[in-house]
Amino acid sequence: MPKSLHSKRHLMIAAALSEQRRIKGMSQAQVAKAFGRHQPFIANIESGQRRVDLVELLELAEIIDLDVLALVKQVMDS
Repeated sequence: MPKSLHSKRHLMIAAALSEQRRIKGMSQAQVAKAFGRHQPFIANIESGQRRVDLVELLELAEIIDLDVLALVKQVMDS
């Protein structure tokens, strides 16, 4: 199985997080503060340089009002 870090699905998740953050009108620094991390942590996720695990995804989704179920369906259908 190939590594998932730069896979199409991984990049779809990163793009969805970034897009929803912008729609919510939040900066990376604001999301990072709400998440208890520093801004580069969020930047690395959004740029696809860092994987996000399920628990982190759920917590980030709460912060930016991302529909995780819709995202998972979209990723699975790709």
